[in-house]
Amino acid sequence: MPANDARPLDGIDLLAVAPAALRAELQKQCRWQRFAPHEQIIDRNDDPDHVYFLVEGKVRVVIYSASGREITFDDLSAGASFGELSALDRAPRSANVMALTEATVAALPTAVFRSAVTEHPALALALMVHLVGVVRRANERIMELSTVGANNRVHAELLRLATHGAQPDGTAAIRPIPVHSDIASRVSTTRETVARVLSDLAKSGIVVRAADHLHVADLSRLERLVEDVRGEW
Repeated sequence: MPANDARPLDGIDLLAVAPAALRAELQKQCRWQRFAPHEQIIDRNDDPDHVYFLVEGKVRVVIYSASGREITFDDLSAGASFGELSALDRAPRSANVMALTEATVAALPTAVFRSAVTEHPALALALMVHLVGVVRRANERIMELSTVGANNRVHAELLRLATHGAQPDGTAAIRPIPVHSDIASRVSTTRETVARVLSDLAKSGIVVRAADHLHVADLSRLERLVEDVRGEW
């Protein structure tokens, strides 16, 4: 993306606490890039030369096993940032990041990011809160992988996805319709297991596949399936 097409960083969650003047200065220091779906943005073990702000689109954070199996850590939407860990400890990248959709990314040099964090306590605190969230989600996932069966891990992932589209009437819409292989990658199971769980949920009337979304007809029942297992932790 040409420099004169650069956009404000006002929508970046991590920078919400930063003064407008600081956001404007950081925006000037960014290199702006566009990525096509499935295009790689960061390769694991790359040097930590930039922190990235996702201005438009969605990206996926993944690693690949020695056998080529994809393990999904997270899907990020516009407003998110990534690359902060390596910017802080200066170690090589710990995961790959690829575009899921057309994506616009602002790449801020690591040195500039570190200076901004050092000089602005509110930004430093926001970064710490953000990283605490990363650790908490990782803890929850480790617990699920260690103690919860594959079927219930699929239930938990569907509940996470449904939360974003929850409605006052106790239903939810998951958009777009989740791909079986994507769910399998996130919860460390097989596509066949995901397909079987979704089929069972459909037979129970908990989910219904619509034209453009997966309709959760009874969000409370899905929540109970998850909470009943979590209560055993």
